[in-house]
Amino acid sequence: MREEEPGDLDAIEAVIVSAFLSAPRSSRTEHIIVRALRSSRQLAVSLIATFREEVLGHVAASPVSLSSGQSGWYGLGPVSVTPAHQGRGVGQCLIKGTLSRLRALGAQGCVVLGSAGYYSRFGFTSIPSLVLPGATPEHFQAISFACLPPTAVVSYHESFVAHG
Repeated sequence: MREEEPGDLDAIEAVIVSAFLSAPRSSRTEHIIVRALRSSRQLAVSLIATFREEVLGHVAASPVSLSSGQSGWYGLGPVSVTPAHQGRGVGQCLIKGTLSRLRALGAQGCVVLGSAGYYSRFGFTSIPSLVLPGATPEHFQAISFACLPPTAVVSYHESFVAHG
């Protein structure tokens, strides 16, 4: 696992496209979102998993805004692993690495929109005081690195409304 480099961008995009091609609840624009986050300099963390120089997975983390004005919160995702390598711990490694890097950056916490069963393994849980409009509490989870999570409405960067 390592930080992305300029020469990785085509491989990262291919991984993201393949990972979400048949995923339920996918907009099929995840690669466009990552590209938009990168071009707007909003990728706080962008890690890839490789094996023998082949990119097998990618994860992004970007700042989110809280209506409370508190800073230091990030959104995890998209998390992408090629279909042939899913279920082998690649995503787990990428997520743990990202959370570690966010803590090292002094982050206050991280939110994620996705499967509660999967993300709860990493300490994410539904926090009623953090709300993402339009998301159900079981799919919108957070992990607070500080003592108490804030009470706020969460907004992702405008890159998340990217369309093909």
